Amino acid sequence: MKMKSWMVWLLVVAFLASVGLLFLANRQKVEALASARDSKQQAADLQAQLDQLKSSIAAAQTAELSRLRADNMDLPRLRNQVTLLQRTNLQLEAANQKLTQQLKAVLSTAQDQQSQLEKFVVEKQQARAAAENPPAPPAPAETQAESERNQCINNLRQIYAAKQEWALENNKTDGDIPTEQDLVPYILGGVFPACPSGGTYTIGSVGASPACSVPGHVMP
Repeated sequence: MKMKSWMVWLLVVAFLASVGLLFLANRQKVEALASARDSKQQAADLQAQLDQLKSSIAAAQTAELSRLRADNMDLPRLRNQVTLLQRTNLQLEAANQKLTQQLKAVLSTAQDQQSQLEKFVVEKQQARAAAENPPAPPAPAETQAESERNQCINNLRQIYAAKQEWALENNKTDGDIPTEQDLVPYILGGVFPACPSGGTYTIGSVGASPACSVPGHVMP
């Protein structure tokens, strides 16, 4: 009888142990299924993120490729603009050098003309002073010929000064030859002088001294 009771209890204990193990197994199975579902959900989320990242990368690559293509298409135009700017810069430099040279030439010419003008003004003043203050009557030792020679030389000086003024005001060169009518406005009294000895005047070019046909009547 005791043996039967012991066996019954043993079976009950075994049953209970089996039930406990089965409960634990079911619980672990439920937890494993829940963990699997969580892992699957995480995997799905990660896959969605990966797909989104791939899409973003693909879109960025497409945009960058489009930009590079646009830059590549615009590169010839930019090169042409750079070439044009370089040519324009060279032209401007050449024009600047030319203008600088022209300015130097103009300044040099202006300085020369200023010096000539100052010289001519002095000579004209001297000629005018000689005309306004004729030499005193010759002394008994001075002959009539000497007096006429001095008067003729003063006339030649007036003609020379008038030529220089005419050249400056009319932009003439040393090779230009004026007429008596051209010089009359620049001669004191508005009358072209005449040689007191009856000589003939040769006006000559601007760069040359006027001459008289009478021997000895020469500007010093």
